[in-house]
Amino acid sequence: TLRAQEAAQAEAEEREDLEIAAETADIKPDDLLLKGSKTKEKSKEKKSSKDKKKSQAADGAEKQPVKAKVDELMVYNKELESEYGNFEDWLHTFNLYRGKAGDDDEHALDDDRIVGRFKGSLCMYKLPLSEEITREAGFDPNMGMFQSIPHNDPINVLVRVYVVRATDLHPADINGKADPYVVIKLGKSEIKDKENYISKQLNPVFGKSFDIEATFPMESMLTVSVYDWDLVGTDDLIGETKIDLENRFYSKYRATCGISSNYSLHGYNVWRDPMKPSQILAKLCKDGKIDGPHYGPGGKVKVASRIFLGPTEIEDENGLKKQTEEHLALTVLNHWEEIPRVGCKLVPEHVETRPLLNPDKPGIEQGRIEMWVDMFPMDMPAPGPAIDISPRKPKRYELRVIIWNTDEVILEDDDYFTGEKSSDIFVRGWLKGQQEDKQDTDVHYHSLTGEGNFNWRFVFPFDYLMAEEKIVISKKESMFSWDETEYKIPPRLTLQVWDADHFSADDFLGAIELDLNRFPRGAKTAKQCSLDMIRNEQELPTISIFKQKRVKGWWPFVARDENDEMELTGKVEAELHLVTAEEAEKSPVGLGRNEPDPLEKPNRPDTTFLWFLSPLKAIRYLVCNRYKWLIIKIAWPCCC
Repeated sequence: TLRAQEAAQAEAEEREDLEIAAETADIKPDDLLLKGSKTKEKSKEKKSSKDKKKSQAADGAEKQPVKAKVDELMVYNKELESEYGNFEDWLHTFNLYRGKAGDDDEHALDDDRIVGRFKGSLCMYKLPLSEEITREAGFDPNMGMFQSIPHNDPINVLVRVYVVRATDLHPADINGKADPYVVIKLGKSEIKDKENYISKQLNPVFGKSFDIEATFPMESMLTVSVYDWDLVGTDDLIGETKIDLENRFYSKYRATCGISSNYSLHGYNVWRDPMKPSQILAKLCKDGKIDGPHYGPGGKVKVASRIFLGPTEIEDENGLKKQTEEHLALTVLNHWEEIPRVGCKLVPEHVETRPLLNPDKPGIEQGRIEMWVDMFPMDMPAPGPAIDISPRKPKRYELRVIIWNTDEVILEDDDYFTGEKSSDIFVRGWLKGQQEDKQDTDVHYHSLTGEGNFNWRFVFPFDYLMAEEKIVISKKESMFSWDETEYKIPPRLTLQVWDADHFSADDFLGAIELDLNRFPRGAKTAKQCSLDMIRNEQELPTISIFKQKRVKGWWPFVARDENDEMELTGKVEAELHLVTAEEAEKSPVGLGRNEPDPLEKPNRPDTTFLWFLSPLKAIRYLVCNRYKWLIIKIAWPCCC
């Protein structure tokens, strides 16, 4: 039944999601861009739709296995500073201006007069302090109000910059595109990723990480720039963004390394901070002079007056479970804002979106860049290797399409001798984006009923990104292009039926386009195949060739009539078979009816021939089929 099919489809979707999650050992930009607040809303919608389908299923259906939870990170569509008050919880920045020497300086811009910046905090209070302020401070106010402020001694820091992608870049070339690459600058150090520029893209996915060392407070302004690569001449700056790392480093919001939602020792979301959650929690409690943490039985931990619950087991790479306090500590860190007096929202694991600006075009955004920054003091244990966020590599597939038969194809031609309606039918197919590689069957000549027999195989190799459900095509835009441009397009198979003409252009009769991720299942017989398969496509259950792997059936050919209404122009029996590149290499097939694994020749009627290529056959057909009885009538009296 339809309900059972929908329930089975929902289960298959869940199974595939689990397979994808299991296959990913590293975080990829696709994962980063699919997570966050927007994704949470979409996942809720998807979940509600699945729940609806499940509720419609039979009451006695078995319970489905619990779907593994995928860790998520926060995607901010703005700068991290906007979310946390520019990280000026205690460290404020004041510009130092040059004095005005004369009348010429009267009209000078304020920014031109900046000679430096003062960073610090000013606090005025009346002595003696009230008991309320004393209690709020958490320490002896007679010793000053800045007891919890860190020392400003020089500190060496490893800065790890992750650049996910840029979006809506301003075109830098005359072709309306750009060849962007990333440049990282901090103090006197500079990293240029010029050799890895991305050709002709305004929305490039970089998926790169860069390590750079700095000394605070002397080197604290990080500049992330996007340049346009040029074959001749100097490269042009598209835009840049500046981040004050010192403010982040000393902030109470702990913007050094984002707090993840789960603690893991391995996998795509391995813990990145050199300090474990229990160490971070102990330090926060000590610095804030609050009681705790106190770990108790039953997965409980007490901090100040609050009690938190959490799991106490962790699984290593070998699948062995052991006791740990890290999950409990991480639960407290993710709810640190609930702690009295010192609590605040700690910076979570995230991706921030920053505007790219160009000094030559002030106030005009030149694009946006999605990235995040981790900072690790050099006097602490070294962090692990950077997480691989390189773009996913597409997987190679081969789609094999066998055109078996056609039926009820409209008849376009009038026979020269008999006046009968007929069509010389052939089928054409290609994958979207690969029109230059279109393939045709041979021609079924002189079809009187719209039936065509082919037994003809198309073979379409392509690269596919499962996470994005897109085909990846790399090709040069023109013969003058220096590099290939990468395109990502939906996987759509187009099949067309044509009437072959030798003395004029072939006549287009109809077509069908199948989205390989979701298309209606083919009818079992030609009689069951109808226009409703196209008209009611949204209401019918769909299948994916990437899950089904092999499917056979009848699909309708359609075209628009003079009134722009859809009409049925034929039907095609086709078989779609998807194999990986490895499977294709082990079991190769030939095009058309060729080796290897050849198809049998179709059993076509005697009338399927071209009259001017077989004139004797045409005369025999004309005489035997059209004028046979007339000749017998004329010849009979003579014989008598």
